[in-house]
Amino acid sequence: MTRTNGLMTVGAVLVLIGILGLAIPVFTTQKTEEVARIGDMTIQATQNKSYSIPPLLSGGVLILGLGLIGAGVMQKR
Repeated sequence: MTRTNGLMTVGAVLVLIGILGLAIPVFTTQKTEEVARIGDMTIQATQNKSYSIPPLLSGGVLILGLGLIGAGVMQKR
């Protein structure tokens, strides 16, 4: 793999991450933890936590990826 291909590959991955960040700005994770245990019986609680990706960050990653792809194309010439 040459350096040019590496730049373009990393750029393409960053573009995809940027597009995903703009398309899905909020995602939620679930965490289940054991609250109590009495003999064989357990009581569990599930907590949901939401995370927000700032659009400015997603846009910056997208632009950085496009710049790396452009640099890879310019080095190929």
